[in-house]
Amino acid sequence: MQDHAQLLARIADALERLVPPPPVAPDWLAHPAYVWTGKTARGVERIEAPALELLLGVDRQKAAVTENVARLSEGSAAHDMLLWGARGMGKSALVRAAVVQDHEAGGWVGLVQVASEAVGTLPALFAELARVEREFLVFLDDLGFAEGDTVTPHHLRSWLDGGVDARPANVRIALTSNRRAVVPREAAEQGDPLNPRDAVDDTLALADRFGLSLGFHAASQDDYLAMVRSYAETYGLRLNEADALEWAKRRGARSGRVAWHYVIEVAGRTGRQL
Repeated sequence: MQDHAQLLARIADALERLVPPPPVAPDWLAHPAYVWTGKTARGVERIEAPALELLLGVDRQKAAVTENVARLSEGSAAHDMLLWGARGMGKSALVRAAVVQDHEAGGWVGLVQVASEAVGTLPALFAELARVEREFLVFLDDLGFAEGDTVTPHHLRSWLDGGVDARPANVRIALTSNRRAVVPREAAEQGDPLNPRDAVDDTLALADRFGLSLGFHAASQDDYLAMVRSYAETYGLRLNEADALEWAKRRGARSGRVAWHYVIEVAGRTGRQL
């Protein structure tokens, strides 16, 4: 009988070791940023972001985003933000840089990045953040939906405005996307409703939930060269504009990201670190 009890105890102990421990509750006041996994959050000690003055060609967008983040930090009325448009023009970088500037000015907005696959768990995240005496910016970077996924966009629209489980008053959402409608263009084209206008309205309904919608457009040649010059001057690098243009031509685009990659290339050629 004793051997049987000992065997059961060993089995129970082994089963307990197989069960992962419950996630540690995050300290929502300790870190400048967090990554939400869908079940818990991991604190980030330092937000990686370029200096705002290095983001060129987007002056209007910079002013709008930084002002909105400052309002949120002060507890004033602030908008949910949609940053959409050309790749590599600083949409994500601007969100991070605006939060960094807020911290440097004495604010303490918490940036919470949510992976695309964790978007469905936003109500759980909102429930946690609602209990914290701090303002938060929930960041959905480069968001897209799987083909045929109509549920998640509808939920996100509800969380933004009008739903009973909408985001709490101390939380705003910042979303970046390559398209204003967020969903891929094919999704708007493959529907066959009785009224085709309904399909267009449905794809734009999510975008319309954002009080602040900012478009980012491909850089002109002059804007691109200005970006390269700014980076080169900041890091003390010699600039060959013809080479910089050839680099953009080979990449098939002119953008802030391409300019930064070119500056990395120039620094690497000379044995420099950035």
